[in-house]
Amino acid sequence: MAYWLLKSEPDSYSWDDLLAEGATEWTGVRNAAAALHLKAMQVGDRAFFYHSGGPKEIVGTVEITRTARPDGGDPRWVSVAVKPLVALACPVPLATIKATAGLADLAMLRQSRLSVSPVSDTEWTMLLALGEG
Repeated sequence: MAYWLLKSEPDSYSWDDLLAEGATEWTGVRNAAAALHLKAMQVGDRAFFYHSGGPKEIVGTVEITRTARPDGGDPRWVSVAVKPLVALACPVPLATIKATAGLADLAMLRQSRLSVSPVSDTEWTMLLALGEG
C-alpha cells in the first residue's frame, strides 16, 4: 500500500462535501508531476485529505477506490476515485507539520504547489499520530 496527500480548496470541495457524497472522482489536476502521482495510485492506497485554504490542515483520510482514468480530452490528465475513511480527531495544521521533526522531507513541504504528493510510511505514521491529538 502506498500513501499520498490530496489537497483541495475547501471553498471548492471540502472534507464535509466528501462525507456528504460518500465518494468522489478526484478530477481537475492539471500539473504533470501531480498527474504522475495519480497514475501511480492503486486501489486500496490511502491518502490524507488536506484543506489548502482557510485553515491549512490535514482533516481526514481517504481510500483510493479506482485507479486512474482519463479526465477530459487531453491524455495527460487523469482522475482517480476516492472514498472517505475517517476524520482526524485533531486536524493537523500546516504550522505543526512544518515544526515536527522528521517531516522536513515531506513532499508537500518541498513542492508546496503540487496538489497530489506522496507520503512515506514513516511520515504517514507520524501524521496520523499528530491527528490523534
